[in-house]
Amino acid sequence: MNQSYESPFCTRYASKEMQYLFSADKKFSTWRRLWVALARAEMQLGLPVTQAQVDELEANIDNIDYDAAAAYEKQFRHDVMAHVHTYGDAAPSAAGIIHLGATSCYVGDNTDIIIMRDALAVIKRKLIKVISQLAVFANRYKALPCLAYTHLQPAQLTTVGKRATLWCNELLMDLEDLDFRMQSLKLLGSKGTTGTQASFMELFEGDTDKVKNLEALIAKEMGFDAVVPVSGQTYSRKVDYQVCSVLAGIAQSASKFSNDIRLMQSFKEMEEPFEKSQIGSSAMAYKRNPMRDERITSLARYVMCDVLNPAFTAGTQWFERTLDDSANKRISVAEAFLGTDAILNIMLNVTDPENGFVVYEKIIRRRVMAELPFMATENIMMDAVKKGGNRQELHEKIRQYSMQAGRRVKEEGLDNNLCELILADPMFMISEEEMDAIMKPENFIGRCPQQVEEFIANCVQPVLDANGVSDDKAEISV
Repeated sequence: MNQSYESPFCTRYASKEMQYLFSADKKFSTWRRLWVALARAEMQLGLPVTQAQVDELEANIDNIDYDAAAAYEKQFRHDVMAHVHTYGDAAPSAAGIIHLGATSCYVGDNTDIIIMRDALAVIKRKLIKVISQLAVFANRYKALPCLAYTHLQPAQLTTVGKRATLWCNELLMDLEDLDFRMQSLKLLGSKGTTGTQASFMELFEGDTDKVKNLEALIAKEMGFDAVVPVSGQTYSRKVDYQVCSVLAGIAQSASKFSNDIRLMQSFKEMEEPFEKSQIGSSAMAYKRNPMRDERITSLARYVMCDVLNPAFTAGTQWFERTLDDSANKRISVAEAFLGTDAILNIMLNVTDPENGFVVYEKIIRRRVMAELPFMATENIMMDAVKKGGNRQELHEKIRQYSMQAGRRVKEEGLDNNLCELILADPMFMISEEEMDAIMKPENFIGRCPQQVEEFIANCVQPVLDANGVSDDKAEISV
């Protein structure tokens, strides 16, 4: 048995794909790609770097001797220089030009931006898939009346599908934020130790155009349109905060979604998937606990709190940089992504159109019908007024009968008899046939079906058309 600590993100929650993006292989191979880009750009701009050296560097990008790097780091107490020497051992003809003119943040910060870009692309892909699945669900149940709630008390009816559009719309808001942040990401570039590019001005003998072209060439090779316009040694740590804020926004939406599902499962109106041999409780064998949605709630809480870490880091950087960002940053940013990835994996599972939510339509209707008499009173009153009744007198009678029926339900545990009380009162001038015509849940859902259709056509479908929908399936370990 392994006695050392293992992160639950790796053993239980996050996908292998997201774990790889924050792995040593991804990090250090990206460092090497950046060193190749730097060497190639310096060669093109006339520094004494040869094509053979660039080729040897490129051939050894993935040839990383981690044991050698660890030994060098123990000797130097510096991770970047440890990997410079390790890379030089693998590409000896280029050992003398690796990292030429650069500072540690050239590889460290540029790599962090690249990893965040790639990780945001994974989050975006899964987010769009969840949105598409919720849209299918919303359309399927767009006309199924259910109780709506304000203050967690029964209110005018909505539909199961209309409620799903509320979840979906918040995720669309998150997607809009994500797209903006992805498009705004810029490399740090090659700024030097305090952001002045002094070392590169020395290398290029004061040629400003070459120093600027160096950054442009590196950015292009790494897939970016631009570098940050100014910096200290690092890119502004506000970037980490902004990116993690997008992830926290997704977590907020997911938490709202999962809490709604948990409440509806307690009402027995809907359930998340429950596998054939799944155990809900070690003691109570009958239990069907909403463990997936509880996990979403739990992970979302973590991600929402985690955004405070880059916020404090951004606010406490001194002048051109301090190193008190490093330990916090490498944990908080990675775990914000791993947590959000885990959340979306579960949402992919519970919103799956084929094997996801279970909707209990008869329970939903029974709960609607228990409350519908209260909601129908305005229609009943208006019809009586049209027949010559006094609106204020009718209102007072309905208030009295509603209180009476409410006491019967809550104190005696009996059915709601408000309709019977109204039918028996000649003041309302209503027949059983007229009452039956009013007491149809479909009469009380307003424009819900049309709202769902319009939302999907006008808001969801353009996003799906522009981006496509992946074939991602839920990756849940336990």
